[in-house]
Amino acid sequence: MSKLRVLSLSTLYPNDSAPNFGVFVERQMQAVMKRGDVDLVLVNPLGIPPFPLSRHPRYQPLLALPVEELRGGVKVLRPHFTLLPGLPGRNAAAEAKAVLPLARRLHAEMPFDLIDAQFFYPDGPAAVTVGKALGLPVSIKARGADVHHWGKEPATARQVVEAGQTAKGLLAVAGGLADDMAALGMDRSKITIHRTGLDADLFRSYDRKICRDQFGLPRDKPVLATVGALIPRKGQQFVIEALTHLPDAFLLLAGKGEDEAMLRRRAEELGVADRVRFLGAVPHGELPLLLNAADVVVMPSSSEGLANAWVEALACGTPVVTTPIPGAQELLTDPDWGRMVPRDGEAIARAVLDLLALKPDPETVQAAVAGFSWKANAEALVTHWTRLAEV
Repeated sequence: MSKLRVLSLSTLYPNDSAPNFGVFVERQMQAVMKRGDVDLVLVNPLGIPPFPLSRHPRYQPLLALPVEELRGGVKVLRPHFTLLPGLPGRNAAAEAKAVLPLARRLHAEMPFDLIDAQFFYPDGPAAVTVGKALGLPVSIKARGADVHHWGKEPATARQVVEAGQTAKGLLAVAGGLADDMAALGMDRSKITIHRTGLDADLFRSYDRKICRDQFGLPRDKPVLATVGALIPRKGQQFVIEALTHLPDAFLLLAGKGEDEAMLRRRAEELGVADRVRFLGAVPHGELPLLLNAADVVVMPSSSEGLANAWVEALACGTPVVTTPIPGAQELLTDPDWGRMVPRDGEAIARAVLDLLALKPDPETVQAAVAGFSWKANAEALVTHWTRLAEV
């Protein structure tokens, strides 16, 4: 039996200069390749602005990356498309223009069965353009902000909806996200729920006291952790504000982004700066130490699909406090696993205190994600692809 041949587009994918960028997509694709029944070509289009903006230090590491690489067993190709900062509505067309000649050549050498997009924008509309040109079915995956933001942004909303309506099949990481897609005008019947994966050998319980030692934290004080880009949507400021109601607690803040200066100022203003540790971008392989050092992981996001950080925290036996968004409502169905509260420092503090008093057993918390694995994730993905590729 011949292998299923898939061309997958993902603008978010790790590289040597940004090893955490889309690491969950890489883990998924590595699990797919381990199966041995899929011939996968991963196209990671890189958006580079025209000269002289391309000389900015932000883009130099991208320009230095190889255009073709075998990374973790996955063939990764990196065509460049013209990124026009401030004009996101043009990105999908620019991506398609860069990818289509490459896709045509590879398809002529050995035909593909399916075009896949790992994010709804800009990958989704670009994949639809390529699929139409090659006469192939298209699958698009929704992960959260790619629908909640780009599906409503005036410059991109129409492209997102039309791509979803045109694709043969769609994936969503949570049922609530699928409902949101349907509300935008996509056919709910062609949306399959596709949960994230988990490396249970890596994300598991470790000795909490020893993990705290790694960060120079007291062993006998409450510790909170927040994981994610330092951007408004993630809401780290509300966790910092919660510290004013948790006078003994420390906060480990993992991530980098545009909000860092504001968050540092806020911590100083509130008099809690000495209890907030800005860790920067923590390598994915080191996250279990962080998640095990914490009593509670707090992520007051305004929108998510089903956050990998929730799943990884629970796998470490650490309960989660987040907002009552659909993905969290589907995951945190037991009070031992976490709490859902508004984006409010006092409400977050109350939820943390509740969990600190409850002290749920790590094994009880881990039960929340007992069915999650990258093997199961890959199996579900390949089943979906195979169904779409069948005539």
